[in-house]
Amino acid sequence: MNSNNNRRRPTPPPANVGRPKRKLKSGPLLFLIFLLLIGNLLWLIAWLIPDSPESGEEVASVSGKAITRGEWMAAMEEQHGRDMLLELVNQEVMETAAKEYDIKVSEEEIELELAMLRSVQDDTETTLYAADPKRLKDKVKAQLILEKVLTKDIVIEESKIEEFYKQNQALYDIKDAYRTRMIIVASDKEAKDAMAELENGSSFEALARERSLDTATGSLGGDVGYVSAGQSSIDPAVAKAAASLEVNDWSTPLTLKDGRKAIISVTEKADGQKFSFEEVKGHISRELALEQLPQSVTPEAFWKEFDAEWFYGE
Repeated sequence: MNSNNNRRRPTPPPANVGRPKRKLKSGPLLFLIFLLLIGNLLWLIAWLIPDSPESGEEVASVSGKAITRGEWMAAMEEQHGRDMLLELVNQEVMETAAKEYDIKVSEEEIELELAMLRSVQDDTETTLYAADPKRLKDKVKAQLILEKVLTKDIVIEESKIEEFYKQNQALYDIKDAYRTRMIIVASDKEAKDAMAELENGSSFEALARERSLDTATGSLGGDVGYVSAGQSSIDPAVAKAAASLEVNDWSTPLTLKDGRKAIISVTEKADGQKFSFEEVKGHISRELALEQLPQSVTPEAFWKEFDAEWFYGE
């Protein structure tokens, strides 16, 4: 320790001895510091928040007539806004219900439901698989919460669950599945033309929107969801070709049962899995419990309970 610190400090003189103390005028200084802090804070906020695009900003034009961002956003809101907002509100309602009723949903349960959906997918579920993975998982989680809330007081005997599993074991032996895009055309010539465009660097999605005779999947860039062997809603030639393709490759033209031609591409592969009784017991119990409900129930039934309100006011 420094010896200077051990020295006895001199006793300060009385207040009335020596030079008189100068009083520091702290008011103006503190005010100046306050102004500087406010200015820096406002600058930081302005720097962090990006400029909002003006609603009158031009996003396209036709023959010199502008289409503004406001018109574009209004059209999207009119066509898709209600459904998207309904989905978001329902997900939040179900998250609130999960907390209220102490409902838990595991990642394993979500993955099981996704595997089951892939294995039984039909044409009506195409748009479900057009969603991005996170959005799809959020939708599945919300549905699981709803089902668990509705069935929380229904008890199913384990013997009935075991019986169901034995009788339907094939349902839980999930085959490999391939997320597939498809371009359907009428003739060999059109198929060859499409192949030539792909080989010259054209986007598969753009070509599907432009050329595919199947307008439903064409509008999704040709996305037909997950394809697996033995799927009744998919042409056998498509399922066979999908299993032989590498991800992001495309097939040579295929002949479908109705005589039309198709070119397919695989964008993702989901490996098959065989689920044990323990892994699906909860799923089966919930399915059997849902069968006992007098009618189907949607998340909207919980809006009043959790004070849900929205723009459309219905």
